[in-house]
Amino acid sequence: MILFTDLLVTLIFIGICFVALGLGYYVGNIAMDNRENSYEKISSYECGFEAFSDAREPFDIKFYLIAILFIIFDVEVLFFFPFVCSINIIFIEGFYTMILFMIILMIGFAYEWRKNCMDWE
Repeated sequence: MILFTDLLVTLIFIGICFVALGLGYYVGNIAMDNRENSYEKISSYECGFEAFSDAREPFDIKFYLIAILFIIFDVEVLFFFPFVCSINIIFIEGFYTMILFMIILMIGFAYEWRKNCMDWE
């Protein structure tokens, strides 16, 4: 009985996937047929100005370092939320563990700052 239920759920899941893909393809084709192909609609709009060079030229390393810093501090915030929610359960051991975690992150932040990764010149 369990095998039949698993098979039924799997078939329903696969059916929903195919329906969603087919619906997306159908609606996308309708939207493409009805649109007006003007320059403004087919041009890039992400940055607000026209591209002035090749997209494959190398970027300055500071772009990557700032992105890494963002990810590090974003993950830090994600680790703070469960800590705050469970502070009444983990007590002082959890508090000292979080202090150690913050110290390690601040050492990394100080290293980035000392290497002048935050300066835009």
